[in-house]
Amino acid sequence: MAGSSLSGQSGIAGVQGSQEIPGLARNWCFSASKIAFWRRVFVVEGIFWYGLPAPEWTTIKRVNARDSWVLYFLYAPDGKLMPYHAYALSRLRDLGANVLVICAARTASLVPPELARYADALYWKALHGYDFSAYRIGLMEIARRSAGADVLLMNDSVFGPFTDPIRALSACDWDLAGFTASSEIENHIQSYAFRIRNVAPARMRALRAVLFPVACLDRKDDVILIQETRMARIASASMSVGSLWYGASMQAQNPTLYRPAELVNAGFPFLKRSLSRMNPANKLMTHALLERHHHPLPD
Repeated sequence: MAGSSLSGQSGIAGVQGSQEIPGLARNWCFSASKIAFWRRVFVVEGIFWYGLPAPEWTTIKRVNARDSWVLYFLYAPDGKLMPYHAYALSRLRDLGANVLVICAARTASLVPPELARYADALYWKALHGYDFSAYRIGLMEIARRSAGADVLLMNDSVFGPFTDPIRALSACDWDLAGFTASSEIENHIQSYAFRIRNVAPARMRALRAVLFPVACLDRKDDVILIQETRMARIASASMSVGSLWYGASMQAQNPTLYRPAELVNAGFPFLKRSLSRMNPANKLMTHALLERHHHPLPD
């Protein structure tokens, strides 16, 4: 696994191709939205009123120097590895990725032992803090121990990957590259999966306004409004930012929810898990796409 790279590979058919999807722009360079005054006030008040101390974490298997990493965050409060976790980790292992797993569980003793066969590096974190607190732990460790590595970050809010997510972003020149970008709330890169090049201490300092050094947020809406939707804007001050797809119309503001089947048919590697819980039509669509890719079906 040590020789794998997140760059220098050709694009895969569909993802890097010219296939158009209604309402979505392709290969979008980030452009910041005009920020309303209430947003700026909410950020300050939200951190002040709802911020918690950063979660505890423990090293189980330490990061070492590699050219690239895939940082995968999974939530397993009771120590149970779900079928979609095993699918994602198996796919990453088969792709030859260097895999760093951050597992959120009630205690470090509950980290599933089977993770050891998938992970080149493994860390436990406490339950609170959502994915951004896990991303910070992993990126901080990479910046310290594998400085300069390219990092693909993923969380377990999606099924997949069905196609190679590393190869999908390899041709992108952006320092921070997303799979999809949304225009909801403000223009932003969606945080279920994205890549950051050259992770080093300077990158971490540039992102500290969304990857808080000593605090975290533990309400979903706060994480979205204060961290996810601000990440691209904060990053764009010091690095180039863009996305393979962008929700350019009111009918497709959130690509992963409004154009899921079209995206997967175009080679997009993921499907949001929440789709299977939204309505019967989405559940049927989700099951059909998962069956096509030999993915375990949700309960």
